[in-house]
Amino acid sequence: MELGELIALRPVPAAGLLLTLTRRCPLSCAHCSTSSTAAGEQTAADLLRGFVASFTAANAPRVVLLTGGEPLLRPDLAAGIAELARAVGTRTALLSGMFFARGGGRVPARIMRAITAADHFSASLDVHHEREVARADVFAAVHRVLDAGVPASFHLTGTGPDDPYLVDVVAAVRAEFADRVPMLVNDVRPVGRAASWTGAAVRRDGTDGGAAVPCPMAAWPTVAFDGTVVACCGQRTVDARPVPAHLLLGHLAEDDWETVRARSLGSPVLRMLRVVGPGHLSARYAPGAPDLGRCGTCRALADRPDALAGAARDGSGPVGELLDRHSAHAQLASGPVEFVRRHGTRAYAGLVSPAPEGGRP
Repeated sequence: MELGELIALRPVPAAGLLLTLTRRCPLSCAHCSTSSTAAGEQTAADLLRGFVASFTAANAPRVVLLTGGEPLLRPDLAAGIAELARAVGTRTALLSGMFFARGGGRVPARIMRAITAADHFSASLDVHHEREVARADVFAAVHRVLDAGVPASFHLTGTGPDDPYLVDVVAAVRAEFADRVPMLVNDVRPVGRAASWTGAAVRRDGTDGGAAVPCPMAAWPTVAFDGTVVACCGQRTVDARPVPAHLLLGHLAEDDWETVRARSLGSPVLRMLRVVGPGHLSARYAPGAPDLGRCGTCRALADRPDALAGAARDGSGPVGELLDRHSAHAQLASGPVEFVRRHGTRAYAGLVSPAPEGGRP
């Protein structure tokens, strides 16, 4: 699985699952959105395995993204989940902060087993990670992953299109790997540890001014650090307790994949969030309510009953289902580069395509 395939599926409801294996991480990156530490919480392995074991060949996500914290702190669990998923036709992607590569880019055997059990491996690389793990070590480890036959990519973050670090690291990746390794570039967001130092240079939650703008972030269920399943991957939603009711899909201790998927696809409110976005719902059905940005407004819908009622009316029944499918189809047809133009760092969107014709800057 190449990065472009993974990104292309992102707006398709229930096509993927974001599965958090742990909040623990041995690194202390200043921008960490999850505020991960070596003592962070994590869901019991049996609950995570049991949820993935509830996939069937007839009802399974097309891809599972294993993330954290640092998912490779639980390498045997990561490998086991990837193997369970593959048995029913689900592919697995793995995102790592590369802690294991320190001191020469070595990949320990247990970690390599987890990586080779997956269908895609992505390495985080940015100015903050480089203070923890040297770039040369990360490059050496990624070469070993590629030599093992696993497609790889880099997940880069910066402060925007003019960030000199991004210019430098993109050039370095291309010089080292040519077109063999694509890149996903995002802005640092003011969440987690980054919330204490980010300023005007870092883009905050955008606002749509009441326009109808689909929100694909509500497409894939996300399993949080405590086993709660939420409809949105935004970190503030993942961390919120209680979860706003319209964004809560269940818990691993009580619900299987079929139940979570049915709730995601069947919720009229989630359908309309995916079709027109929270700003439009609020502006249309709760005029005068403050615009808190896309994500803030979405969470605030819990306190705007008129907006939720309007979304429930618009998104119910066959018409709501059709709108949801049409919106997903339109975004899928536009491809991964256009998706990153809308939701990542626009100037670098072409890097998600592994071929030169992908529009790399």
